[in-house]
Amino acid sequence: MIAFEALQDFIPLYPLYQLLFADHGLSAAQISTLFVIWSATGFVLEVPSGAWADSYSRRKLLILGALLSALGYAAWITLPSYAGFALGFVLWGMSSALISGTYEAFVYDELAARDRADRFPTVLGRARSASFVMNLAATALATPLFALGGYTLAGVVSVLSCLLQAVVAWSLPEARAVEVARESDEPGARAAFAAYLHMLRSGVAEVLTRRLVRRAVLLVALLGGFLAFDEYFPLLARETGAATSVIPLLIAGTVAAQAIGSALAGPAYKLPVAIFATALAATAVLIATGSLSGSAWGFLPIAFGYGLMQLVIVVSESRLQDAITGPARATVTSVSGLFAEVSAIAVYGGFALGSVWFTMSILVAALTIPVLLTAFVVPFALPSPRSSVSTEASDT
Repeated sequence: MIAFEALQDFIPLYPLYQLLFADHGLSAAQISTLFVIWSATGFVLEVPSGAWADSYSRRKLLILGALLSALGYAAWITLPSYAGFALGFVLWGMSSALISGTYEAFVYDELAARDRADRFPTVLGRARSASFVMNLAATALATPLFALGGYTLAGVVSVLSCLLQAVVAWSLPEARAVEVARESDEPGARAAFAAYLHMLRSGVAEVLTRRLVRRAVLLVALLGGFLAFDEYFPLLARETGAATSVIPLLIAGTVAAQAIGSALAGPAYKLPVAIFATALAATAVLIATGSLSGSAWGFLPIAFGYGLMQLVIVVSESRLQDAITGPARATVTSVSGLFAEVSAIAVYGGFALGSVWFTMSILVAALTIPVLLTAFVVPFALPSPRSSVSTEASDT
């Protein structure tokens, strides 16, 4: 399970694709519209894909998601135009929708089947840490790959990584039995659709009727939207005067910090909520300071801030999973993903519009304002650790 998550981020194109777009004549506003297309695709498919994961084989959806990512990256290097980039983002958005809620639900239920659900924060933290370590390796590899074969070679390696990820997903066990429709006498296709609708209703109902889950879903969504920062880090680095071959190394610092933050999520899982609120406030200050520094050294505080935010994100996701009690775990998680896409679209739209008047450093700093405001929301929205979830649930 950890290997699947790790391979998802072994993509040498990650630190280069914004530069690929810019080098093919796209402006910052056009690049932002591509991000909007990406998020809009996820927005449309997020919740339906979650219900599909709850009523179908999650393992098979993970395989499909990996294959769609491979096709998306292939589109970027074979059709280097706005249309080709947009196609790649549509495929990537489909992949993200299929994998996001599906993966977390898959891991949680596999652990629960072995009476080890208490290990979920640690396993998720290690998986995320492994993914960032692989991202770090891919980021470091991006520089020599670009020197040897340009964007094409980096793209080919990215496609091969996705294909390997699909093979890993195929090898995973699946202990959870897929639910079937209540009417056993219905034809197969109708029964499957009935099961899908049942899971869709169950998941949405849990979000709407349980205050504890609803608040956690919205908090995770807000935090997920803030990850839009890193889509602009390469452009921010270029604005400081850094060369294309050096930019991946600057991005590597933020990735390494995220790996550390994820690895610490398990031990930090039961810390008081005030710690996480303070960490998120510090995130805003650090990223704003780094982005406004006008120097490549500004990526040092940016990295620290991004590591703190990743710690808060993994803990929030883990506590959300513990708060879910119904059968539609992937659907509930996907509702959070849906609102995260809404948050991300707002960020991308703001960057697209703001780039007409402001520099990238100012725009990145401006995004830290909602991060700071969210720090004040954390004490009211973050569920208590596992041992307290059942008590809180009785009060909602």
